[in-house]
Amino acid sequence: MEAPRGHVTILYCDESLVAVNKPPGMLSIPDRFQKEAPTVRAFLERKMGKVYIVHRLDKNTSGVMLLARTPEVHRALSLQFEYRRVEKIYHAVLAGILEKDELEIDFPLLPDPRRPGRMIPSARGKEARTYLRVLQRFQIATYVECRLQTGRLHQVRVHCAAIGHPLLVDPDYGGAPAFFLSSIKRHYKLAKEEVERPLLERVPLHALALGFEHPVTGQWMRIEAPLPKDFRALLHALQKYAPYSPEWLGSVYQSVLREPGARHP
Repeated sequence: MEAPRGHVTILYCDESLVAVNKPPGMLSIPDRFQKEAPTVRAFLERKMGKVYIVHRLDKNTSGVMLLARTPEVHRALSLQFEYRRVEKIYHAVLAGILEKDELEIDFPLLPDPRRPGRMIPSARGKEARTYLRVLQRFQIATYVECRLQTGRLHQVRVHCAAIGHPLLVDPDYGGAPAFFLSSIKRHYKLAKEEVERPLLERVPLHALALGFEHPVTGQWMRIEAPLPKDFRALLHALQKYAPYSPEWLGSVYQSVLREPGARHP
C-alpha cells in the first residue's frame, strides 16, 4: 500500500468548519479498493469527532480541502459549491510551452464510457470552465495558475490535455508516467548499479487557495496551502536545468530547419 507523502496540516479550524492541507498520496475518504488506507476524514475524526466532506481532492492532488463540523454547515457550504460562489485556485505544471499568457477552456466533460473513473470532452457532457494564467515557462513545461468556475472530476487534467498540454506527469491523460531529473540535466550520472528514482511520480497539481463565505459569520474567507516539497523540487529543477528564453527557442527552431528534409511549419 502506497503511503501518503507528508502529513495532514490543519490550516484553519473553528466550531463550524476545518480546512486542511492534504498531502499527495492520501485519500479524501475511503474507497472500495483501499478501505484501510489513510484518509483525511479518518485523520480529523480521530482528533475532533464527526466531520463532513464538503468537496474532495484526488488521491495524488495536494492542497486545500474543506470539511464541515455540523450537518447545517455542511449543507450551507455545499450550496456555495453548487451555485459556484466559491473561489478555487490550483497550480499545475503542464507538458510543453503554452504560448498564450491567459486562456479560457470551456469544453463540457462527460464520464468516459470505455474507461470508468475517467472523463472526456464531449458536447453531451456537463458544463466545465477553467481559466489558465501562465506563471512561468520552461524549455519543456509551463507552470500555470488554474481558476475553476466549475468543479468536474479531473477537470484541470482533462481540459489541459484537450488543448495539447497534459500535466507533465499524468499517464491517464497523455502526460508521462513519471518525471526524471536526467531528462533535463546534462551529463546526469548515477553510481554503478544505482537506479534513478523519479523526481516526481504523481500529477503536478496543487489546490493552492479556496475562497468562500463563512456560513455562520458571513465573513469572506480565503484559505491558502503552501506548495508541497515534491512540487517545489520539480519547479526548482526546471528553473535550474531547463530555463526558458526566446533565444533558446529560436536556436532550436533554426536547428530543426537545418535538418535534412525539414520543412518550414
